[in-house]
Amino acid sequence: MAVHPTVTTVTRRIVDRSKPYRQAYLKRLEAARKHGVQRAGLSCTNLAHGFAAFPQHDKLILKEQKLPSVAIVSAYNDMLSAHQPFEHFPHIIKEAARVAGGVAQFAGGTPAMCDGITQGQPGMELSLFSRDTIAMATAVALSHNMFDAATYLGICDKIVPGLLIGALHFGHLPAVFIPGGPMTSGLTNEEKAKMRQLYAQGKVGRAELLEAEAKAYHGPGTCTFYGTANSNQMIMDAIGLHLPGAAFVTPYTPLRDALTRAAASRAIEISAANDAYTPAGHVVDEKAIVNAIVVLLATGGSTNHTMHLVAIAKAAGIVIDWDDFNVLSGVVPLLAKIYPNGPADINHFHAAGGTPFVIRELLDAGLMHEDVCTVVGQGTRGQCVEPFLENGKLVWKPAAKESGDLNVLRPAGNPFSPEGGLRLMSGNLGRSIVKISAVKPEHRFVEAPAIVFESQEAFMEAFDAGQLERNFIAVVRFQGPHANGMPELHALTPALGSLQDAGFKVGLVTDGRMSGASGKVPAAIHVTPEALGGGPLSRVRNGDILRLDAENGLLEAMVSAQEWDQRTPENVDLSSYHVGIGRELFAMFRKSVGTAEEGAATFDLPPTMPARAEQAPLNRDMGQSFNDEDTPFNERNTDIVANTGRNAS
Repeated sequence: MAVHPTVTTVTRRIVDRSKPYRQAYLKRLEAARKHGVQRAGLSCTNLAHGFAAFPQHDKLILKEQKLPSVAIVSAYNDMLSAHQPFEHFPHIIKEAARVAGGVAQFAGGTPAMCDGITQGQPGMELSLFSRDTIAMATAVALSHNMFDAATYLGICDKIVPGLLIGALHFGHLPAVFIPGGPMTSGLTNEEKAKMRQLYAQGKVGRAELLEAEAKAYHGPGTCTFYGTANSNQMIMDAIGLHLPGAAFVTPYTPLRDALTRAAASRAIEISAANDAYTPAGHVVDEKAIVNAIVVLLATGGSTNHTMHLVAIAKAAGIVIDWDDFNVLSGVVPLLAKIYPNGPADINHFHAAGGTPFVIRELLDAGLMHEDVCTVVGQGTRGQCVEPFLENGKLVWKPAAKESGDLNVLRPAGNPFSPEGGLRLMSGNLGRSIVKISAVKPEHRFVEAPAIVFESQEAFMEAFDAGQLERNFIAVVRFQGPHANGMPELHALTPALGSLQDAGFKVGLVTDGRMSGASGKVPAAIHVTPEALGGGPLSRVRNGDILRLDAENGLLEAMVSAQEWDQRTPENVDLSSYHVGIGRELFAMFRKSVGTAEEGAATFDLPPTMPARAEQAPLNRDMGQSFNDEDTPFNERNTDIVANTGRNAS
């Protein structure tokens, strides 16, 4: 199947835009690579320190300097349900590495925090910055130069992007990401959402709400709604850093353990010490990034990835922006309905055919690149298989031919929508993202007076006081990365949802985040430039008529240009948001962080980021194509794919 012309055109623009940075990145990778085992360059003293506490058999392997050593970098803690299963993974990985002819060491741990726990608390203001903290912790873990490949244990919101950013800064090392899987299904998403709205309306108490939440989040594994954690897993399957179909197998099952063993074995096989060498920096290339965006759009994934994917790409010397998301969304159909886009949870999605089905459908429709490098070495088509255990042996079978539930998962020829789940918004209020896949068509246009808030708490006070029972657009500003770390504003969703259900026309405009839990109310989020420093939201006044037109991508204050230009930006004293609960330690992040559209990253491209003005505008009518044979993306792909032809099974 020929690749869709819009997909090829977007990809070509990314390649051209990224060329000097990608070339610099690849040169850095080649310079870091050791031909043979990585630890060969260490002195005897260095090496002795590195294996001093190792079991005698493993120590002998490292002293021989011939067999590969795999790093384990883990975000384990037992407070986060999704990360609790990782307690047992290092033992499985070490045993599997020995069987495969190498060794594995626990190289280091990284932080892992949960937005679900910190929601509405001061700790949420550390959340986004934890991603780059995790990347730095990953770099520290790998800094000893002992390793020939690495396995990464992480699953939730900022953890997988952080681990991958760190891995890409050690992109000469092969990387296999090992997921833990989702928790089993509990209270249905419809019941959970209803209880939250009833609580927001004061119709049930805290005890009833807590009981419902405990039934929804009840065991080990990721939360089962389609937020950032499960979007992470979908994307890692699509890029090919997971073994095929690994994302949504529940923890503490024989199949989960078998996949973990196979992942460790594959890390040995693709290390620099073996013929199938597959460095992470070659897996994550321009085509892989486009594939990740396409899968995100086709499944209505988390809006957080309009930042995380930008930062991940930047770590690999690749430049993408929201225009790329927007144009691809115009041709990528919506194939899945998983909460908050529909009632089903991630386990229902997996049972209906899951990620292998989605990837197969997108490939057959020409919407993904097949000729990419993956950890199993079979291109994207190699990800269209599902793992099973037969007589205790791990095997892969082709993806389901048909969806097991058309209410949850559909083929590309019969989608829920002909377009993807995200839309770029722009106008005199700036640029932003809206997740329209969760919003019914009748709610996608709101023109109403602005009510301005400078915190989530101020909005909730007005709601609780009954002051918001009218048509309005809430402007919640000074919530961007420079202001206070860009916290998620989940508490607004039940309140706004109840007002919408009561018949009011409501919307939200904010320079903060709403994550994968963006709900049924139209929300223009991640507004850039942010209010701090004079961004457009700082010029909005109570009563201004705002237009939020998600269908047509318009975000405007209906104020004359003359008046708008004469307004003085308002600012607020944010000092109280910068101390307490560790926030003072993150001052350097607030000062150095880039914009939301630049990935809210604290690190730079090599050597510099190109200005937006250098890029011609993109639009949804793009039809120009290019010929891969005439203009190859990267000559490296031919050699890498040719050398990684073994199946993980």
